[in-house]
Amino acid sequence: MSQRRVELGLRENLAQFSLLVVVNAFVGAMVGLERSTLPLIGREDFGLTSKAAVLSFIVAFGLAKALTNLAAGSLASRAGRRRLLIAGWVVALPVPLLIGVAPSWQWVVAANVLLGVNQGLAWSMTVVMKIDLVGPERRGFALGLNEAAGYIGVALAAAASGWLASEYASRDVLVAAAAVIAVVALTLSVLFVRDTAGHVALEQSRQHDAGEAPPPLRRAFPDATWRRPALRACSQAGLVNNLNDALAWGLVPLFLAANGASVGQIGLIAGIYPAVWGLGQIWTGHWSDRVGRKLPIVSGMLLQAAALGVLAASEGTVPIAAAAAVLLGVGTALVYPTLIAAISDAVSPVARAPVVGVYRFWRDMGYVAGGVVAGVVADAVGFGGAIAVVAALTAASGLWVAFDLPAGLRAPRPAADRRPTAIPAP
Repeated sequence: MSQRRVELGLRENLAQFSLLVVVNAFVGAMVGLERSTLPLIGREDFGLTSKAAVLSFIVAFGLAKALTNLAAGSLASRAGRRRLLIAGWVVALPVPLLIGVAPSWQWVVAANVLLGVNQGLAWSMTVVMKIDLVGPERRGFALGLNEAAGYIGVALAAAASGWLASEYASRDVLVAAAAVIAVVALTLSVLFVRDTAGHVALEQSRQHDAGEAPPPLRRAFPDATWRRPALRACSQAGLVNNLNDALAWGLVPLFLAANGASVGQIGLIAGIYPAVWGLGQIWTGHWSDRVGRKLPIVSGMLLQAAALGVLAASEGTVPIAAAAAVLLGVGTALVYPTLIAAISDAVSPVARAPVVGVYRFWRDMGYVAGGVVAGVVADAVGFGGAIAVVAALTAASGLWVAFDLPAGLRAPRPAADRRPTAIPAP
């Protein structure tokens, strides 16, 4: 029986790449279900009045996801990407059950710990596996497609759950949809996804020392956190990006509801932001392959800050909030795939999973920081003040990238023939 050949390139791996796009859409949908419903469930089903208490589910989610990202990056080379992807979906199975039978808000917070583990394993592995498949030349485009799929899943699930929650009980909608998504995604991952270790070995042999070992966490963590300017700039920008995403997820629905928006209008706005973000990444990832990573990241962070400023001044007016959601989506589309591409450009293929894991740890700690900052500040000075504080932090982060990220960073070009090369799979 002939051996299956391992090749680098989007066209050469289109079937597996497309499958991973679909799986990542399901990963995003798991989170999207909560975007327009869970803050309202906390207020209506459990009688929570403190914004910090409502946002505790985001803190739990972000902390679990961040720590899982850190572990997944180190485990990927040893346990295999596919195994971690499947494990992520197994962990997701109890989430709808816990929310469905929850007698108290603490059960919902516990369910979001499991959801964070699911996201940390499943999303991390779909990201790394797509980078493995396409090779260096179209890395930004591949990441744009990956993140587009995930956040289109977020958008569709957020809009659909908000619409259904206007007709049915919010908790029932969330539980039924989450159960279906988890079972279908687990089935696809078990039956059809293949591991990408051979693609990593091929890319490593082409451009780097074939005998290089993945860096241990004790080296990858300081490199991505403070030692290397390119990695440091991306890690802090990722943290601030998810800080403002936590605000959009947990505080904006409450902000709009307090100003008279209906559940359907909240679902619409909760869907617009990730929809623009998701669709925009198809273009922005490809653009960053051409112009480098710095310009999209800096401009995206500053545009996010401007969008949050508009939202803070809107007083919850739905049309203005919708316009702010569009601007915020465009800004995030410029930033999100480009940050991971910049990290991948700066390290060798075998170091990719551990270093991306550290970056994703800091990025998702933004959910923790966002849940705490947005909740505490909103309790102290109101919704508008909390949104304005996060806008200022986002602008400062963009300026940090402008000064710290090397200007010429982009995907490395192969030294020899640019056509994809192949080796027999072991």
